Amino acid sequence: MTTYGSFPGSRPRRLRSNAVMRRMVAETRLHPADLILPAFVREGVSEPVPIAAMPGVVQHTRDSLKKAAAEAVAAGISGIMLFGVPEESKKDPFGTPGTDPDGILQVALRDVRAEVGDDLLVMSDLCLDETTDHGHCGVLDEQGRVDNDATLERYAEMAQVQADAGAHVVGPSGMMDGQIGVIRDALDQIGREDVAILAYTAKYASAFYGPFREAVGSSLEGDRKTYQQDPANARESLRELALDLEEGADMVMVKPAGPYLDILARVADAVDVPVAAYQISGEYSMIEAAAEKGWIDRDRAIMESLTGIRRAGARNILTYWATEVAQKLKDR
Repeated sequence: MTTYGSFPGSRPRRLRSNAVMRRMVAETRLHPADLILPAFVREGVSEPVPIAAMPGVVQHTRDSLKKAAAEAVAAGISGIMLFGVPEESKKDPFGTPGTDPDGILQVALRDVRAEVGDDLLVMSDLCLDETTDHGHCGVLDEQGRVDNDATLERYAEMAQVQADAGAHVVGPSGMMDGQIGVIRDALDQIGREDVAILAYTAKYASAFYGPFREAVGSSLEGDRKTYQQDPANARESLRELALDLEEGADMVMVKPAGPYLDILARVADAVDVPVAAYQISGEYSMIEAAAEKGWIDRDRAIMESLTGIRRAGARNILTYWATEVAQKLKDR
């Protein structure tokens, strides 16, 4: 090959020449503190229950949940997001276990706070879907539609009992109009101005939630398309964002993460509050299933997917691999 002078003068490959060079110039880094572990606790079980659609994830007992929380602290992750799974017989149209101080989620919040104190941010899912017999995220009207404003009254009650049980952060995930403002008012009324709100700002009606239905023992009838966002829409998420911030959200989130990296990037560019993303059950299960088949390198795929979410603008990532990944990051 004939060369002319120093052609090519610019050689980007120089900065990829070895592992130390690549690490030094990396634009995006994962850290254990970026990660939050979603965890399920099931009422009335004596042993953890494996979730078939999510290999490696379980519905915890109260004791195994406390152990998982302690492991999360040791790994250096920032938070644990708790989802309660009540006994089927206790579900009703109003999601009563969600506001019962002795409901499984409130009991679990007290357990975990007693176990880890302030060494881990204890977060609670603030939604009715796990506790209603119809599986929707709110109260239904006479026509079987989710009644937005009646649901807000239930969310206010939930916020207060979750705060009393020890939640550092509440995560309203129901996508009801006005939910952040109502929850903020409810918390402030009982003197819990210290409890932060992680708003599920852009939560899409996604097919990737499938395995989660098993994880929470969902009783869903129909779908959630009248309140979760349409996957075809992007600008709508910025409208939701503006409303959540105006109502007092401390942090905002995009869910799912992987299929909506463009939304995540737009949200991150638009705000000066922390931005989170939830790598949901379907994203987790696809990687685990493909790895089990030998089609992909599991560990590399996990790290690549999380790096992509972080690169798109997420300050924090909810992922079922949080503790595992944090331990690996600490060992590097």
